[in-house]
Formats: sequence, structure tokens, C-alpha cells
Amino acid sequence: MNQDFPAESLAGNIRNGLRQLGIPPEDRLVKHFLAYLQLLAEWNKAYNLTAIRDYPHMISHHLFDSLSVLPWIHGRECLDIGTGAGLPGMILAMAEPHRHWTLLDSNRKKIRFVNQVRLELGIDNVEIVCERVEAFRPARPPCTIICRAYASLDRIIKQAGHLLLPETRLLAMKGANCSNEVQALDMDALAVQIHTFTVPGIDEQRSLVEIRALPSPR
Repeated sequence: MNQDFPAESLAGNIRNGLRQLGIPPEDRLVKHFLAYLQLLAEWNKAYNLTAIRDYPHMISHHLFDSLSVLPWIHGRECLDIGTGAGLPGMILAMAEPHRHWTLLDSNRKKIRFVNQVRLELGIDNVEIVCERVEAFRPARPPCTIICRAYASLDRIIKQAGHLLLPETRLLAMKGANCSNEVQALDMDALAVQIHTFTVPGIDEQRSLVEIRALPSPR
């Protein structure tokens, strides 16, 4: 690694946060996260992938924030819409290699970055697609669809509703207060739950909105 990259101190921070999240701090996982952080920092010099530039906040607001939703991930086939720099999909794929992840984004520079991460780190349970979500038609329907800092809930449903089957969970990562967005949804067609949690290194509470399509009345 780059001599200017404080790998040892960051590794300790990562291990402590993983323990708080109930995730075993395996050497493989820590190594992958460190390599991801270094790649993200390098690419940020030329591309505006993320507004967060310092490593401690990258760890809390990117790594730990992504990993905090693991308890709600369901099934083997998972889809991250608007993945950006691979958040949360690439991080979750590293943590759970038994799941298959599709990372979807229409921004080519961000797709190039997540492709580079996949190649350099050898993440083989990830498929990367450059396409708008409205046009995306996967060969295998996702069990879990997730998005982070993507759009309002009603817009997410308009864009990704064709992917939402009764057995699919759509998980939208939000801040502490998302009640107004929830109230704007069609509750006759959707079942909605709000899960709240905290993230190591982040003071404010986080929310995860879980949405399922209700079966059509016969």
C-alpha cells in the first residue's frame, strides 16, 4: 500500500466498528476494506465519487453505514440501484460472499470505479451494469433491492416498481426522519416498515424503509 496510507490505524478502527456491528473482523474483510478506501481516495483526486475525503469519515459514513443494513438483506440475488461508488452493494458483497450482487448505475465514471474495485480485489460475486433502473430487466429477479442516498421513496417506486414482486424486499436507506416520504406512498399497494438503528461513528440515527408489494386482489 501507499506509504502515506495509514493502514495500521485504519485497520484498528475498522476492526472495532465491525465488532460493534456484530461482524467478525476477519483479516480478509479488513484487507478488502482498506484496499477499497485507498482506491476510493485515489479516484477521488480525478473524479468526484464522494464528497467525504478523510479516512475516518469514509469508514463511518461509507463502510459502517453500508454494513449496518446486513440484518435486513434477504435471499441470494441482491440488487443495488444507483450504486455510485459501490455503496452499499460492493461493501455488502465483500462482507457476504455467498450472496450474488448486481450493482446498477447509469454514470459511466462510477461504473468504471466499481469495475476497478471488483478486478483489483477479486470480488467474484458481483455483476456490474451501466443502465438506468427504469430500463433494467434482470435475468433473475432480485430477492433484495437496496438503495442509498438515491431518491425520494415515491420516485424509487416509480423507477423500480417493475422489479418489485410480492416476495421482493426493497430497502431504502434514509436519515432519521422519513415519515413524510412514507406518507406519500400508496399504502393500498405496498406494505411498509421502518427500521431504525445506529451506526458506529455516526451520531444521528439512521432509518431503513422496507417496502414490499402487496399481492394483487383477485
